[in-house]
Parts: sequence; structure tokens; C-alpha cells
Amino acid sequence: MKKNSLLVVLLALASTAQAQRTAFLPGQPWPDNKGTHLNAHGAGALYDQGRYYLFGEHKIAGPKGNSAQVGVHCYSSKDLYNWQDEGIAFAVAPEGSGSEVEKGCVLERPKVVFNKKTRQYVMWFHLELKGQGYAAARTAVAVSNKPTGPYKYVRSYRPGAGQWPLGYKEEWKQPAPGEASLKWWTPEWRTAVTQGLFVRRDFTPGQMARDMTIFVDDDGKAYNIHSSEENLTLHVAELTDDYQGFTGKWNTIAPAGHNEAPAICKRGGKYYLLTSGCTGWAPNAARSFVASSIWGPWQQLDNPATGPDADSTYHSQSTYLLPVAGKKDAFIFMADRWTPKNPIDGGYIWLPLRFEGDQPRLRWADRWALSAFDQPQPKAVVAP
Repeated sequence: MKKNSLLVVLLALASTAQAQRTAFLPGQPWPDNKGTHLNAHGAGALYDQGRYYLFGEHKIAGPKGNSAQVGVHCYSSKDLYNWQDEGIAFAVAPEGSGSEVEKGCVLERPKVVFNKKTRQYVMWFHLELKGQGYAAARTAVAVSNKPTGPYKYVRSYRPGAGQWPLGYKEEWKQPAPGEASLKWWTPEWRTAVTQGLFVRRDFTPGQMARDMTIFVDDDGKAYNIHSSEENLTLHVAELTDDYQGFTGKWNTIAPAGHNEAPAICKRGGKYYLLTSGCTGWAPNAARSFVASSIWGPWQQLDNPATGPDADSTYHSQSTYLLPVAGKKDAFIFMADRWTPKNPIDGGYIWLPLRFEGDQPRLRWADRWALSAFDQPQPKAVVAP
């Protein structure tokens, strides 16, 4: 019996050792330490005291899984390849509780940052109130004393209430004649959007906030970047020192550009932003932008994806740019392959983000490792 027990243990250990990943396999099933496919969609990641923490939407099977039935799932890792299940970091409130975050609400793209002043972990996410579709367009915050949670719900916001964006022209503060009757997607309508059509509409209640990410700059200032104005314009809004509210300072990015799924990083003193177009659950070609200040102006660059399936960003949509600890200017492009009919089956595309001058570049790889960042950056292609 003892020999048989020892054999079972040895076989189990051997199996575990064989299961340890040493590379990323984009698009393939990604089992956690329990052998279950990671359940962290629209994810963000945090590096804290030698460990990475992954936070994402916990999905269930069937169309009902597109709403929040459980909450935000957390995993941890030391190497980014192998993930340990840390359970539900933020649980939705019970059905019928009347909470803004009760079961059945829409809770998307959770991002967690650490606040050095308060010593708290702060989670932000896009929130849609139960039964209201995507009409609420709010961004919400929760806090915890531990990275793995549990996170306590604080409140939700419509940012920018009663505040004009930076550099907003005085003549744009009043509606232009006939703007209410403009036909959508015409050049005149796009001009009206650029000149504040929806900013004015939402001035008092606050601006819409859907797909979002959080960025902490080198000076400790944090920013919430989100799709606003019916997903037509991205907004960047400065957070308070405790990262739990807004200072009222904000600006627009690519007005009328129809961007969502923002993901941002900083390299060489410049800010790089990757987004997607707005085509529902269907993938599309990614966009990229660069700026010398987070407040802009932002210059639009090319589609960062290259090669086959670049026009669909390899059948995925951006969610986060993860800095790799200990490697200078090394960022992982994190993206989702959505499966709305059965959300729990959604897959993950993680690829190394490289740069050709100011242009971020993505290239498909069936298999890759962090050693890819040890290779020199590709040279910028100079047009003749």
C-alpha cells in the first residue's frame, strides 16, 4: 500500500511538472492550477511584491453569461505562464438587493491599481445597471486591503459632471443652430460631435463611461480612460489622490473617431494608446495613437497588427498593455476572443508589443516566451 501510495504521488508530481507552461500559446485553452480554462475576460493585470495578479470578468455558460452573474475573478502568477486560482475578488450583490452591482448588472473590463498613499488596492470597472441595457454608461470603483480581495464596492460615476474638457472653446458651450436635426455619420454631424454635441448634452449629469482602463503615471497620478459620447470619443479623466474619484480635470481623445477597448502604456516619455473600432462582439482592425502628454494632442498612427488576420487583430479585441517586470520597455498586448453565445468559452490573445520608432507593432506567434523581449526592437521603416 505504501509503495502504491508513493507511486501515485510521484505520478501526480510528474503530471504537474509536465503541465507547467514555459511559453504563451495565444488562442489556445489556458488552464489554471486546477486544470480549468482561465475565467478572466476583459482583464487587467497588476504586478505587486513579486507576483502578477490577473483580474477579469467571470463568465458562465450561455447568453446569460454576458451579464455579471458572479463577479470579478482573480488569479496570481510568478512567471505569467502559469496561473493560480485566487477565487472571486469582487462578488456581485445578491439578486433583488437593489445594489448598483447586483447579480444581472453588466460589469466589464475590471482594472486594479495599488495606491501607495492609502495602501489600498483600487478596482475600477465599466458598470451598466441591471435591466437598463447600456443606457447607464457608468464607471465604478471598489477597494480592498489585499490584491486578491475581497473588494468592497464604493460607488459609480458619470465623470466630468459640470466640467468642460481642457481647451474647450467658449463658442462650443452653446448648441449650434440646427445641430439636433443633423443626420448621423454625415460630415456635418461629425464636425458637430468634434465641437461638443454630446459633451454639451451630458454636461450636467456627467459624461458616459463605457469600455475603460486605468493608468498610473510615473508621478503617481492616475487616470481613467474610457469610451464616451455614445462610444464616439475617448475621454481621459484624472483621478483623485486616493484613486477613488475624479478631480474634474479631463479631456477628449480622437473626437468622433468611434474607438473603444482602450489600452495604454508609456515608453521613452511618450504615451501609446491601442484601441479597437466599434463593431459589437465582432473583431476589427486595431488603431494606435501616440502623444507626448496624456492630455494630448494624440496623433493617430497605423493599425499595429501585421500579417494575416491583421484586419481583425487576429480575431480579438484589446483589453490591456501589461508592463513586464524587470524588462525595459517590454509590454504584453492582452486581448480577448469573444464568444457571446457561450461567453465562458472566450479565449485570450497575448502577444509581445514591439515598436518601430513611434509605431507599436504586433506580429502573430503560435508560441512565444518572455525571452522575445531580449531581442532588439525592429527598426522603423522610413517611407521614401
